[in-house]
Amino acid sequence: MNFNEWTRAVLARTEAALEARLPSAEVEPGRLHDAMRYTTLGGGKRVRPLLVHAAGLLTGATPEALDAAGAAIEMIHVYSLVHDDMPAMDDDSMRRGKPTVHVQYDEATALLVGDALQSQAFITLSDAPVPAARKAALLRELAYASGSLGMAGGQAIDLASVGIALDRPSLEKMHRMKTGALLRAAVFMGALCGDEAPESLDAAAGVAAQTRAQAGGAAVAEAIDAATLAAALERYSAAVGLAFQVVDDILDVTADSATLGKTAGKDEKDNKPTYVSLLGLDEARKLAKQLQADAHAALAPFGDRAERLAQLADLVVERAN
Repeated sequence: MNFNEWTRAVLARTEAALEARLPSAEVEPGRLHDAMRYTTLGGGKRVRPLLVHAAGLLTGATPEALDAAGAAIEMIHVYSLVHDDMPAMDDDSMRRGKPTVHVQYDEATALLVGDALQSQAFITLSDAPVPAARKAALLRELAYASGSLGMAGGQAIDLASVGIALDRPSLEKMHRMKTGALLRAAVFMGALCGDEAPESLDAAAGVAAQTRAQAGGAAVAEAIDAATLAAALERYSAAVGLAFQVVDDILDVTADSATLGKTAGKDEKDNKPTYVSLLGLDEARKLAKQLQADAHAALAPFGDRAERLAQLADLVVERAN
């Protein structure tokens, strides 16, 4: 398959996986289940499930295991969007081209939808067809990326930064937590689904970092072992995660609401710090291209097996073109 065909196939698998794993609206409480399905099914770019499936190609993961991991991380992402759109957060009325959950239903339902999707994600992942030790590693990756040291913490920093001129390191830290943590988890979870993956990619990443430091920063030259795999995925996911946010900031000032599927120009209106406000539009675009190149460079040890990951890095950055 070419990239477009592969993307369509993964999106179809993801939609089917979500459809099968979300409670039916015929089951009580029907209104809550209907709202969960309303916000999750039939929309979105599904970048995180795509990354899960692409990373799984590196370690021989089965499609069924990747379906479970991709559905779980998409549920977490959607829950974050539902809460992010609420009046207490960003107060937006449109998401994925249709009314947000608190507008279509009500605020209490939106709050419960987010809570229930988070729980459903871990139920989904606990049923993944992988060995117990690997399942535990997957659950830890998703929990860590979702919590106060990841996505939720990044959102807290974002809310506290409205009207504040953050410097570049502070802005980067915020977005590596708010956006990057879940994108990183997608990459690592996809790799962890495969039989060829080490059970603890985090531990392997630490070994790789220590090895590079002892070598004066030189690249690790040995065959693709656990440490090399983890270090490369860390570099790749860091570049893609930041690029995703930089491009989102660019699109917020260059695209219209119909194209975005959400309210355009809202960051500037709300006086939120962005890469465009900090660097300017041209420099933000240059940064996105540099991060794209960094992502490609990180995949060098894997050759053709990383083709889909490389193409996804291109997809993320070229949204701004």
